[in-house]
Amino acid sequence: MTQPAAQLDMFGHVLGAYAATAERPMDNATLYQAVAQRAGLGEATVTRVEPVGEAATPRNVFYRQVRWYQQSLKALGLVERVEGKRGVWQLTDKARRDLHPIRRPLKVLAFSADLGVAMWSAAEDVFNALEVPITLCFTSPPYPLRVSRAYGNVDARAIVDFVCQALAPIIERMVPEASLVLNLSNEIFHERSPARSTYLERLTLALEDQFGLALMDRLVWHNPSKPPGPIQWASKTRQQLNVAYEPILWFAKDPARVKSDNRRVLEAHTPRQQALIDRGGEQRTASYGDGAYRLRPGDFGADTPGRIPRNVLRRGHRCPWGDRYRQAAQDLGLPLHGAAMPYSIPEFFIRYLTTEGDLVVDPFAGRSMTGRAAESLGRRWVCTEMMLEYASGGAELFRDAPGFDAPLDPRRLFAA
Repeated sequence: MTQPAAQLDMFGHVLGAYAATAERPMDNATLYQAVAQRAGLGEATVTRVEPVGEAATPRNVFYRQVRWYQQSLKALGLVERVEGKRGVWQLTDKARRDLHPIRRPLKVLAFSADLGVAMWSAAEDVFNALEVPITLCFTSPPYPLRVSRAYGNVDARAIVDFVCQALAPIIERMVPEASLVLNLSNEIFHERSPARSTYLERLTLALEDQFGLALMDRLVWHNPSKPPGPIQWASKTRQQLNVAYEPILWFAKDPARVKSDNRRVLEAHTPRQQALIDRGGEQRTASYGDGAYRLRPGDFGADTPGRIPRNVLRRGHRCPWGDRYRQAAQDLGLPLHGAAMPYSIPEFFIRYLTTEGDLVVDPFAGRSMTGRAAESLGRRWVCTEMMLEYASGGAELFRDAPGFDAPLDPRRLFAA
């Protein structure tokens, strides 16, 4: 990114300083000292004075910057002045309860590991400044639900423009062999109607027309543990069937050069297939479909490393990483992110579409499961999340990752 790390982190250092003394108020002199220590700033930086304003009045630049972020935290409802005391502030009760969206264009480092960073920010504000080429964007944008989740969403009429705006700087920085993978919803209906929205089709056409992306596949994420729905149209009016899958759209920057390789995601042979291989393949001759499909002795007898997956991924939404996040969020009193993405979904696409060292990004990070999968697989990663509680809470998946650091440590910000 174009901005130095210390500048990007300063907001987090100010918030972190208050969080570290959450049980008691803190005066500004103590705040300056704590922020300087957290940011690793030397005396020359902390004491630097420059002329400010038309009158060119000498002012301490560092102190002014800290107070500016202090006012930003006040605007977000995270800190408040202690009544009757000048220059003494404390965390608000609200800071422990509500969701707090970032105040744009602020960009705050939530946590990091050796291979990547998670930012409390809007996607565009980070990726417009990114100078590293991207090999994969895997993300699940907010669904245009009729009844919004806690983090909010736009409606079906605006969702295409919303998603395209967020993805534009990412697509611009994708290498020719890169992919874009979107997990979307199959449960978006017209108002008061059992007819489904065509936002999937409109988004597909927009990504092709506006950015020149090529649709490689429409994969099915079959979720056996998906709750029954849509309740209104399946259980009440009985006009629809229960939905058992979510669509995943895979786009390529250049389909001739895309980095996909199905050998990286081969599955184990079924016992029946392995038995066929062990006995040398087919022992018969047969013809099906008016000769379009023929069997000959020895077919399917090669001892291959595994079978090529089909484009239907059967995965439940619960997984050990998700359970770990859920338990940590409950222990800290954090709100749970309502969209449960299992580790196995981003893990599959990261293995399939990238190699070690590639950069994977997720502009709608949620629980930061994409970043966790990328870290485990040796890929670099950048995740952005608008809500403080989600951006910070994802850190609980990375505490054992090499180089872990969390300026917005949820154990200090949110622990009861």
